[in-house]
Amino acid sequence: MISLEEKKLLLDMQVAALSIDEHLEGRRVFAEYKANKTKRRAVERELEIIGEAMNRLLKLNDTVPLSYARTIVDLRNKIIHAYDNINDVIIWKIVIKDIPILLSEVNELLNKK
Repeated sequence: MISLEEKKLLLDMQVAALSIDEHLEGRRVFAEYKANKTKRRAVERELEIIGEAMNRLLKLNDTVPLSYARTIVDLRNKIIHAYDNINDVIIWKIVIKDIPILLSEVNELLNKK
């Protein structure tokens, strides 16, 4: 059973992950992403939110069954503190491959009774 605070953090991650798709306007075209600073910054902000929510969640429950939880927090730290060294290809890989997995796992946890 997850606590209300854990549920809030999972919902924050869910909303941020879904917002990434909104920022990309439902399209997964790397050239469009790379060419549009506003889209890149918006996606990076959503990843920051996901990472911060994950960090808080891990402080509440360090056994939460989410893949790459620590890596997600590390990504957040890199985006914030090494903003001038962000690799768009790595961010794109995370958006395409990792965020759908995270979203699925978050949805599963939120749907548990």
